[in-house]
Amino acid sequence: MSGLIVICGPTATGKSARALQLAQRLRVPLLSADSRQIYRQFDIGTAKPTPAERARWPHHAIDLAEPTETFTVVQYQQQAQHLIQTAHAAGQTPIVVGGTGLYVQAVTEGLAIPAVAPNSQLRSQLSQLPQPLLHQYLQQVDSVGASKIHPHDCVRTLRSLEVFYSTGRPPSTLQRRQPPAYSSLILGLCCRDTAVLEQRIARRTDRMLAVGWLEEVQHLQQQYGRDLPLLQTLGYRELGQYLAGHWSLERARLEIVKHTRQFAKRQMTWFRRTPNLIWLDCDAPDIDAQVYTLVRQYLARLEVPITSAETPK
Repeated sequence: MSGLIVICGPTATGKSARALQLAQRLRVPLLSADSRQIYRQFDIGTAKPTPAERARWPHHAIDLAEPTETFTVVQYQQQAQHLIQTAHAAGQTPIVVGGTGLYVQAVTEGLAIPAVAPNSQLRSQLSQLPQPLLHQYLQQVDSVGASKIHPHDCVRTLRSLEVFYSTGRPPSTLQRRQPPAYSSLILGLCCRDTAVLEQRIARRTDRMLAVGWLEEVQHLQQQYGRDLPLLQTLGYRELGQYLAGHWSLERARLEIVKHTRQFAKRQMTWFRRTPNLIWLDCDAPDIDAQVYTLVRQYLARLEVPITSAETPK
């Protein structure tokens, strides 16, 4: 019987590197669970696998939609379930990696989410209103759902309001669970020291800027306009403030680090509610060996052969 391996947790904890290494060892499919890596051209700022990493091993569930499209959790769930079923049919146990808790929950707990089609006319009307006001509206109609969405997250705010106005019911009340037939090994990478995590975030931000993140934002603004909802998400919004002449580049960088740290805290809050999640310290010197040992034990319980796996160095 095949199962599912999940590597999740807050941003900047090395999830992608661990998952890529593991997928290569086990020779199994690797699926992203990141709500922004779904969109084409949003590459550097979403920490999407680089062309070199994708050449090393195929990555699935990325680059599925254009930046102007609305890609729902239901669509992600359908794509992921198809990939997982295909892997199981081949006798493989795939790996899901990412920090979008709702995506992870959709595949591990089988969330039954209403398939509400995007409404372009409604979205156009809502988009004319400022984001703080939209989030206030959402708080009024779905306080539970709004508490899980950052006030600056216009993509998820718009989608939640779209679902509410289409169904007449708060989105948080429409989610049911249909657990999958397979089991999941869920490993959460975390940083025990918040100061160390902030250092990791700062270093990653500097690397992203060094390889052309600002140029990526400029290109996206020129192609889609500054008001594109995805350009109001973490990192892109702050660099947009710099490009508009409101902030210095150093202030934009500091704001990205601060907001990413706050985002990581919210991710930890989400994943702490995940049943049966095993937390691992991402800075442990033997982190790779820890991950591999837990995976081997899990696959042994499933009676899945791993003779093609390499011995970790």
